[in-house]
Amino acid sequence: MKALKIGEVAARGGVNLQTIRYYERELLLPKPPRLASGYRMFPEQTVRRVRFIKRAQELGFSLAEIRDLLSIQVDPQKDCSDVQRLAKAKVADIEEKIRTLESMKRVLAGLSELCPGCGPANECPILESIEAKEAR
Repeated sequence: MKALKIGEVAARGGVNLQTIRYYERELLLPKPPRLASGYRMFPEQTVRRVRFIKRAQELGFSLAEIRDLLSIQVDPQKDCSDVQRLAKAKVADIEEKIRTLESMKRVLAGLSELCPGCGPANECPILESIEAKEAR
């Protein structure tokens, strides 16, 4: 098995060097052994792990949730139901965010309709509405 330097892991994993260091600090990657020269040498499977983390982030998982997924992945006592539970919780979280965003969109669209698009900014109904909400 070939060992890789941090730059090689980053390049093959499709991330930058700082991301690898960040993943290490967040305990998503195990600390690799160091050579006498001080270089850290990562096992090749680190690239797969980096890609896994990156893909999980793209799906909306937080680093804490990714840490949970990684621990489930290596725990022989865990099964697919554990992963499914996390995935369903993430779907519920995303659905709540969508509801919130749709509500924000409706409010802003309504305010945009009230604004004539001309005149002094200090009389803009959008700004007045935001300020009135702030005063409450």
